[in-house]
Amino acid sequence: MFRRTFWFGTGVAAGVWATTKVNRKLKQLTPDSLAATAANKALDVGTRVRDRAVGFALDVRDNMAQREAELDDALGLKAPVDRELPAPRHHAAIENSKDPEYVVDDRTTHSYNRNEDH
Repeated sequence: MFRRTFWFGTGVAAGVWATTKVNRKLKQLTPDSLAATAANKALDVGTRVRDRAVGFALDVRDNMAQREAELDDALGLKAPVDRELPAPRHHAAIENSKDPEYVVDDRTTHSYNRNEDH
């Protein structure tokens, strides 16, 4: 009697274990779960690529500054520059109506009423 109870319990436990495993695998294979897994992997890859690109850009900038310093030393361009830059020019995009040179011509040869033609 004890042997039968033991094997029955063992069979029930194995059935529960197998059912749980199968259900977990089926949930992993649903379209929503597959999409979420793919999105997570894409984010991970994107993060790694971004980190490598940032590292590469920093390396390029450091090496560029080092090479520029080497060229400056070789060409004797280490002397400071004392000239000032010219002031930036500003052009008005819209004329100022308070400006005396701005003249408004109110005489028009056509009407702006769009309904007049119909």
